Amino acid sequence: MTFRAKLFWLFTFFVVLAVGLVATGVTITTRHAFDQMDNRHTEALVAQFQREYQRRGQEVALQVRGIADGEATIRMAIELSRPNADVSIYVNDAHGVANSHQLDFLDFVNNDGSIISSADWPSRFGYKLEWVAQPEDWASRGAFLTRVDTEAGPALGLLAVATLRVGDKNLYVVGGEKLGKEFLGTLALPEGLRAVLYRNLDPNFSAVDLIDANGPFEQAERLAPLVEKERQHPVEQMMAINWSADPASAESFHVLPLKGRNGELLGVLLVGSSQRERVGVERRIILLSVGVTVLGILLGALLSWWGATRVTQPVRKLVEGAKQIAAGNLNTWVAVTSRDEIGQLALAFNQMSEQLVAQRDRIVQSERVAAWRELARRLAHELKNPLFPLQITVENLRRAREHNPEQFDEVFRESTSTLLFEIENMKAIVGRFSDFAKMPPPVLSPVHLNDVVRNVMKLYEAQFSGVGRPPITTELHLDEALPVIQADPVLLQRAIENLVLNAMDAMPGGGMLALTTSHRDASVRLEVSDSGAGLTAEECHRLFTPYYTTKQHGTGLGLAIVQSVVSDHGGTIAVDSEAGVGTTFRIDLPVSHREHHESIPPPAPETDASADSSASGIDMENTTSGTDAETPASTTDDVGAGTPAPVEEK
Repeated sequence: MTFRAKLFWLFTFFVVLAVGLVATGVTITTRHAFDQMDNRHTEALVAQFQREYQRRGQEVALQVRGIADGEATIRMAIELSRPNADVSIYVNDAHGVANSHQLDFLDFVNNDGSIISSADWPSRFGYKLEWVAQPEDWASRGAFLTRVDTEAGPALGLLAVATLRVGDKNLYVVGGEKLGKEFLGTLALPEGLRAVLYRNLDPNFSAVDLIDANGPFEQAERLAPLVEKERQHPVEQMMAINWSADPASAESFHVLPLKGRNGELLGVLLVGSSQRERVGVERRIILLSVGVTVLGILLGALLSWWGATRVTQPVRKLVEGAKQIAAGNLNTWVAVTSRDEIGQLALAFNQMSEQLVAQRDRIVQSERVAAWRELARRLAHELKNPLFPLQITVENLRRAREHNPEQFDEVFRESTSTLLFEIENMKAIVGRFSDFAKMPPPVLSPVHLNDVVRNVMKLYEAQFSGVGRPPITTELHLDEALPVIQADPVLLQRAIENLVLNAMDAMPGGGMLALTTSHRDASVRLEVSDSGAGLTAEECHRLFTPYYTTKQHGTGLGLAIVQSVVSDHGGTIAVDSEAGVGTTFRIDLPVSHREHHESIPPPAPETDASADSSASGIDMENTTSGTDAETPASTTDDVGAGTPAPVEEK
């Protein structure tokens, strides 16, 4: 992920997080505020209902007391106190009195509890209201809620009882008002609130008993669970109901039980508070939050683009400069366009580049001097071997000429043979150094690495268990799905032969030789492992250095040549070794070869006559773990007709 993308997503995350936290906090605060407002409205409505209920009760009690204290009622009480009084003459009195006092219910009840006159149900004349005649201080009780049986059916009434005593008999005046939609219509309801009354007059839930100020309540069955819960547990409760899938249709109800004079549940008042306004506000908050989030994301994209451009543009230039330096162009320079941290980084980068150029020049100069010195030393060392026999031969010729002229011809023939042999030896030495300097580029063609490995192992199969030497056990772990690579089969086979011979020389007492191939991404790997004595860390570090050898015999060019072949194929070679365990050489070759050797200048044309007569091929000197033995004449391809094997210094 790019820095610009990271900056954008980071900014977006914090914008969304901040807006989400603010929106959540505002929503919770708004919801809490609405809940508090609803509670206040509900409590106000309940308090209003209770005040209206008490006021109506007081009015009913005063009106009933006034009827009882009226002259007509007193005369009725006096007449009824006489023996054998005729009560039938008062059967219609209650109706007129109730109308004059605007009461829905009015009954005159005799001392024994029988109804003398009923305004709401005249045919109940003679029926007994036993609860009225029971001993009770009706004056102190005031109005109370009770069930009233009427001609139209049971009703819920707010009644009061007044007692008029004449002699030893009582006349009871029972009057009151209905508690129904008319009563609910007198309540002042704030917007979003409504009052619903359930008259608990039947054993089971009755939809017709659920009313509001307009009459029977629609969808009464939806409130049945609330009513049933209140009937089972008659206490104040808070409940909610969703009228549809729309959250705005939700309504919370404050449920208030209405009890009679004996504590029985006679009604349920439900104060509903609509959640539409709260949900609407929450939706507006969400929409506003989404709008702010989208705006923040757009602003974040703009700021991230601007910020990333300000930061990544100079960083990208630094990256390109670093790539140029990694590619070898140490003269790369980055323009310093600011004085901030990025500018300081660019300035430090330029200083580093200048230091690298200076260090490279010093290192190259030192390496050139060291290389020429080492080359001169090695060449002088190699040429000293044939020069000594040449000197002895010439001295022998001089002595024979001076002291034994008669034997000069025979000595001359022997000496010339020696001279020619040593001259050829010198030509071979010079040719070997010339071949290492030439290192012609590989001729690429499609190659199966497994086939090359099999050819090498088949070539040396007889030597693994040869007579007179301990046997070497071989193991091949070849990946048959290995892809074809572009390589020079001759150079590649000679390099593998050299590594195999090194492994054999590293195991003079026998051991195990394993060759493994595998496919790794865009390259193939060859591992040559032996169970020899192993190498030290210092030896592994210097193993591929030209002219470095741990043997008494050898030029130290073997692994340097192998490394050059692998490098010309665009690959890498590495060594892992542990003393007493063994050594593993690891070669990685690319599947798609790039012409790495294009940067290598072509070898200069030979002008030396000795070089013209030298071999045109490459003598791959074998190098081994802890040794640097020369390739045997039977297996090493020393090109050059009649060129004898070089003579190492004894």
